[in-house]
Amino acid sequence: MFFGSTAGKRISLLALILFVGGLAAEAQTATQTSIAAQAAAVSEFEVNGLKVIVKRRPSASTVAGGLFIRGGARNITAKNAGIEKLMLAAATDAGKNIPRQTVRRELSRLGASISSGAGPDFSTVAFASTRPAFDRVWEIFSEVTLNPAFAPEDVDREKEQMLVGLREAETSPEGALEALQDRMLFTGHPYSNEPSGTAATITALTPDDLRAYHKGVMRTSQLLFVFVGDLDANELKAKIAATFGKLPRGDYKDIPYPALDFSKGTLDVTPRNLPTTYVQGSFAAPSLADPDYPAMRVAITILHNLVYQEVRVRRQLSYAPGAELNNAAANTANISVSSTDPNQAVSLMLQQVNFMRSRQLPEGPVDEISGSFLTSYYINQQTSAAQAADLARYELIGGGWRNSFEFLSRVRQVSPADVQRVSEKYLKNIRFAVVGNQLAISRSVFVPAE
Repeated sequence: MFFGSTAGKRISLLALILFVGGLAAEAQTATQTSIAAQAAAVSEFEVNGLKVIVKRRPSASTVAGGLFIRGGARNITAKNAGIEKLMLAAATDAGKNIPRQTVRRELSRLGASISSGAGPDFSTVAFASTRPAFDRVWEIFSEVTLNPAFAPEDVDREKEQMLVGLREAETSPEGALEALQDRMLFTGHPYSNEPSGTAATITALTPDDLRAYHKGVMRTSQLLFVFVGDLDANELKAKIAATFGKLPRGDYKDIPYPALDFSKGTLDVTPRNLPTTYVQGSFAAPSLADPDYPAMRVAITILHNLVYQEVRVRRQLSYAPGAELNNAAANTANISVSSTDPNQAVSLMLQQVNFMRSRQLPEGPVDEISGSFLTSYYINQQTSAAQAADLARYELIGGGWRNSFEFLSRVRQVSPADVQRVSEKYLKNIRFAVVGNQLAISRSVFVPAE
């Protein structure tokens, strides 16, 4: 049969494979009272155009947060791709007044960390420490972020680490699949400017390039600070005014990213002599700020379980087939599989996609999925670092930090009709990237005629 089982059996199977438990009911009750309490714990203010968000956790033993640079892929070009990531990595090694050895020794002594990362929508310099160590960690953090040394030896070391990562990514099938997918989806889009750069762009960058780039992005209108811990907002305001508040304000304005092109299904194959073929099919998805996002999260979770059950458990065609929703401003979702029989595996996955688009699920499974989000959410939000990251992501690309507290409530309101509606809207025009035996791929399976 087209669906592999009757609709009734599929729904019963779906209910069995969803992970739910007694914690979900408790978490649902907690959600009703926690939204207002969590929002009330947050303060926001500006220092010379620099927005600051502080969530106070009374008696929390840890403090975490970070400085976020807006812009992401829009800040770089094809010629200097990777410069923001390299700049931040080299900056956190040492400040002009605190040498690298002192930074490493002090952070180790305090049990603290300072790290950095760059992505398509924003970049960050993050910190984590105990509450008693925060004042000293703040001194180090401020120094390396505002007055980085960019010593040639530090820059060379960070460049080599990035180049090793790029070389390893290019040799693995997974890395080749990701590279193919990025070229397929992002050509002509700002996301084509890869935050990790290329071997050519990274090799060409110099300490002077990093200094000039640092000066250009360190303007308060382009920055966001987020703190979570047992911190007093007024004391933080004074610390920031004495340091980051002295940066030039600038006139940075956020520009929305254009939508990616999913006007039709496509298939791109990178031939490789491999025993297993690697497949990822991407499709459009709502962003965090979109009202459709909660329903899409539920829909993708259901699709993931259906795909896993059909492709791995029943047919044993792949070890880890799945479906995933990303969190970018110009967002995507995907189905993925690695298999020795890619045509059969993808055919079965597309059957699950069509099932989601054509059938309205009963209330029970949808409610169970919503309940499972409550449990996983509270488990994942136990640390100050996780809460800071969530607040920042929603503030930068999710319509504002308050939406981070509303997410669970919105998930609870998702109905079976909502799941089918977003499935019909987004689960179509799938663009497939494939790495493996080109002769084993049947185009009619991957891009069926409409």
